[in-house]
Amino acid sequence: MKMMYAATPEQEHYMQYLLNYFYTDVFPHYFDDEQIRQFEEWGILSLDHEHVTYNGTMKEAFQIISALQSLITVIEHIGGHGDLEQYEWLFVRNQKILAHHGIAFPFHAKQFTCRRLWPCSVYAPAVSQWVM
Repeated sequence: MKMMYAATPEQEHYMQYLLNYFYTDVFPHYFDDEQIRQFEEWGILSLDHEHVTYNGTMKEAFQIISALQSLITVIEHIGGHGDLEQYEWLFVRNQKILAHHGIAFPFHAKQFTCRRLWPCSVYAPAVSQWVM
């Protein structure tokens, strides 16, 4: 018999936070709103998709969280500095970890080299609470 540890509620919430972070703070800098809407429809970076093999174990949660954190760090570095060749292997490695769990992330590192400084998107978080 093999003993498995379940992921904590905090880990589950943090995974959801990281997945939402891609849609609110990463994608608006590289894609327009129509493309991001398509990503949602296609189930990109979704734990609710039919092909997801995440069973809620602590080991899987750690793997997914670390892969998402690494991808965010690599994308933000590539977009800011353009060091594509140096970090592309790390991008692909973490992309494969997500694919192993059935989480779709069908992008190439090259797509994240040109970062928009001031994205105008409904997905981007508001800068302030005031509406003008």
